[in-house]
Amino acid sequence: MMRPLVLAAALILSAASVGAPSASWAGQEQAAHEAPAGGQAPLARVLKELGQRYKGKQLNTTMGEAAGKPVYLVQWQLPNGRITVFTVDAHTGQVLSQ
Repeated sequence: MMRPLVLAAALILSAASVGAPSASWAGQEQAAHEAPAGGQAPLARVLKELGQRYKGKQLNTTMGEAAGKPVYLVQWQLPNGRITVFTVDAHTGQVLSQ
């Protein structure tokens, strides 16, 4: 009889901790779009700038390295269907190559 009560209490406690996102989570989400983290340009800002300069849409993004520097490798589909990869400096947000 004691085991079901312990199990029920554990489920109630774990459900209480799941709830809505905390204020700190919301702050982290906002920071990811606005301020550099660890000296890197926020990916959201990089993607927004690419979208303004080049028509099309982002397909995939990963981190990599070019000339010893961290870069975003952004796979982009152009309106004509052609797929290109932008190499973007992760610190400055500058497009290094296409």
